[in-house]
Amino acid sequence: MPIRPIELRKLENKTANVYEAVIVAAKRARNINDNAKLEFTTLLNTMIPNVDDEFEEKENPDQLRLSLEFENRKKPHLQAIDELIEGKVEFRYKEDLV
Repeated sequence: MPIRPIELRKLENKTANVYEAVIVAAKRARNINDNAKLEFTTLLNTMIPNVDDEFEEKENPDQLRLSLEFENRKKPHLQAIDELIEGKVEFRYKEDLV
């Protein structure tokens, strides 16, 4: 995977400082990853396993296709940074919640 540099000024424009941008992007990436895991598990559980005899499971082409599809998706941390730069991520401080 090629390395794509990120313009730090773009991150600073969306948050107070770079540290804050990293924290916000990390939390969003974790959220994206959790959603992807849930989606993958749900789709995997709907598939019927390919079993020829009771002791040996064979490779299921549908499961392999699904695994490759999820593997080829954009990585959560890159998606989170792009969302932050595009202004799609909303965040606030805990003391603002009261």
